[in-house]
Amino acid sequence: MKLRFLFTVIFMFCFISSMLAQHELQIARLKYSGGGDWYNDPNEEVNLLKYISSITQIKTKPEYVFVDINSDRIFNYPILFMTGHGNISFTESEAKRLRKYLENGGFLYADDDYGMDQAFRREMKKVFPDQELKEIPYNHPIYHCFYRFDNGPPKIHEHDNKPPQAFGYFLNGRLCVYYTYESNISDGWNDPEVYNNPPEIRELAFKMGTNIIIYALTH
Repeated sequence: MKLRFLFTVIFMFCFISSMLAQHELQIARLKYSGGGDWYNDPNEEVNLLKYISSITQIKTKPEYVFVDINSDRIFNYPILFMTGHGNISFTESEAKRLRKYLENGGFLYADDDYGMDQAFRREMKKVFPDQELKEIPYNHPIYHCFYRFDNGPPKIHEHDNKPPQAFGYFLNGRLCVYYTYESNISDGWNDPEVYNNPPEIRELAFKMGTNIIIYALTH
């Protein structure tokens, strides 16, 4: 099993390196309406991209960039990142646009930064009226595609003393939306002095972030 896992990692690493040889990977922050602070902690995905480029041969462009759902620019980015503490509101056209982005191979990672859970679940039903948000089992490839997380998402930042969970939406068997709750992985990507997380906790956050990105790029 260990040998098979090693071969899988090597294959994915070579595939991604080849795919991105002429491109620099960027993650776009998703701007949404409703009053929630979609823009908070802008260094998070920048630091993640720096980490990924330091441990792999994936070329990244570690700059903060955001896109509006209604803009065609969302189709320029293979991965969107969504976070915040408050309300989210999608219009009917925005929900359809996000669905189209996902159907065309895009990937959305959403991280509840404490307070957006109820709104996220409500608004994503507009995007996926045909299915329910499903908890992701621990044996899913997103937990094993580069680093191993046998117990699912790590606990990075304490909220309500609940266990970390991850949920998602699927299109044709592909996980296209990955949502973490009571985990707050992205807080661990921030500059060390912001939340004063111990180095080992930040390392877990970066490793899980790497898995999310690699899974998104290979599926």
